[in-house]
Amino acid sequence: MHLTDRKWTILKAIIKTYLETGEPVGSRTISKYADLNLSSATIRNEMSDLEEMGLILQPHTSAGRIPSDAGYRLYVDHMMEEKDREVTEMKEMMIQRQDKMELLLKQLARVLATNTNYAAMISGPQYHRTKLKFIQLSIVSESQILAVIVAEGNVVKNKMISIEHGLDQKTVLEMNILLNTALNGLTLEEINLSTIARLKEQAGIHSEVVNQVLDVIAETIQSENDVEIYTSGATNIFKYPELSSSEKASELISAFEEKKDLVDMISGDVDQETGIQVYIGQETPIQSMQDCSVVTATYEIGEGMYGRIGVIGPKRMDYDKVVSTLRTLMVQLDQIFKKE
Repeated sequence: MHLTDRKWTILKAIIKTYLETGEPVGSRTISKYADLNLSSATIRNEMSDLEEMGLILQPHTSAGRIPSDAGYRLYVDHMMEEKDREVTEMKEMMIQRQDKMELLLKQLARVLATNTNYAAMISGPQYHRTKLKFIQLSIVSESQILAVIVAEGNVVKNKMISIEHGLDQKTVLEMNILLNTALNGLTLEEINLSTIARLKEQAGIHSEVVNQVLDVIAETIQSENDVEIYTSGATNIFKYPELSSSEKASELISAFEEKKDLVDMISGDVDQETGIQVYIGQETPIQSMQDCSVVTATYEIGEGMYGRIGVIGPKRMDYDKVVSTLRTLMVQLDQIFKKE
């Protein structure tokens, strides 16, 4: 069914207002809708057309209108199409950006190792205190719904949720509005017990769905823990006699190959350490690197995204050159990502 932009805007206004108030919606109420600049008479004419099309109903004479099942169906289908399109575009954009970022970070690790003559590492950016962008629930079958969660940075998570009580389209729509109104723009830390209790109470017999959606939100926001680290120049270690003994060199090369220790070292409170950090000898948090010095810097590329750059070398490293190189690299990363 094709509607003009004006009719579609009025239908959306009626449905949204009715979902919020539960009361029939009159032309005067709709005239105050933010996207409209129409007289009550014009709105009444459009509402009459929508009624003839079977999209809204007038429960009794002189009352306002309420959405019909057909109106709900049109609204939900249109909303789902928009969200599906948005999620698809986000995924495509993030895949392209991820590929470009991986190539860039690998190249920067090589350049850093070459310029300093030490070993280098760069972690991919992680999201910290990530905010929820939107939630989309849709019916798959009588016993399952699909939850699509999108977090800041366009991190997308899809999860099938089993349900005991069947949900109709109207209820799913109401739950989408309920969840998005209460949770959009919040970080995981800001979704407190009071918010959860209120959501469960409003969801009634579907409170278990709220529980499962919150679990998916937590998984989505915490998916930042999968850190990708790019390394280069590990063999530069052999250029320094104090590190080139077979045992020490083997331990250092293993740390670079397995990367677990590197992940542990850079996975602290990144957002609180935005400067240069220098670890000398025993200060180094990695056991196999305690005959080395490690210099790290935190780069930030917006939207709560942070990563770490690091240089590993002998304790007699050229600290001035390393710190200067890292500062330059931080600025370059900031400029590169601002252009995207």
